[in-house]
Amino acid sequence: MGRLQDKVAIVTGGASGIGERIVKLFRSEGATVVAADINQAALDKISENDGIHGKKLDVTSEEDWTALLKDVKDEFGSIDILINNAGISSEKTIGEIDYPEWEKMLKINGFGTLIGMKHTLPYMAEAKSGSIVNLSSVTAMVGMGLNTYTSSKGSVRAMSKAAATEYGRFGVRVNAVFPGVIQTPMTEALESSSAALERINAMTPLQRLGKPEEVANAILFLASDEAAYITGAELPIDGGYSAL
Repeated sequence: MGRLQDKVAIVTGGASGIGERIVKLFRSEGATVVAADINQAALDKISENDGIHGKKLDVTSEEDWTALLKDVKDEFGSIDILINNAGISSEKTIGEIDYPEWEKMLKINGFGTLIGMKHTLPYMAEAKSGSIVNLSSVTAMVGMGLNTYTSSKGSVRAMSKAAATEYGRFGVRVNAVFPGVIQTPMTEALESSSAALERINAMTPLQRLGKPEEVANAILFLASDEAAYITGAELPIDGGYSAL
């Protein structure tokens, strides 16, 4: 019996990177998993796995969200877990950003998470059960780089706590995780620079980058019934960086 046996989970950005690891781990633990992503080619590939259903989603579109959730509920009967993983990154400093970049970052990372919760929470509240895990970033905890990315992930941090306090009475849990620098396609440039990699490792108590599966494992715990009395929590997955 898997830790998510008979659960129905939606993972945004679920066709690649950390999202793909979450999707495959959830499936191995018995869940029916919807990998929601904007990349159709990646969706087609991940849908080749039994029990994983790729569905197109632009996280900034309320129409896409309402259609997706209705389809999932009609097809699978419930929506038990939502992982708001989809996002984009930027290394620009506060002096380099402009309004279009700010708007795009906040729209995908911030508004995408907000409307995902907005349209999913009523289904969970009606069922008196559900678990949402939002991916923020260690940058939202330590202020590492005052840029659009930090700001967008800070909004995820705040709204996660707000949703947890509002929907706990309905049996719905909302938690947030805060990954540090994880080995994904977004960090390939760092790994190709020995100087940058050495600098990051030197600032991290565990002296290495994180692995996607380490993020996925932590999210699995929060999504599962093992964390039934945990809501509004903030879990850093950063090798100790935020403890400095």
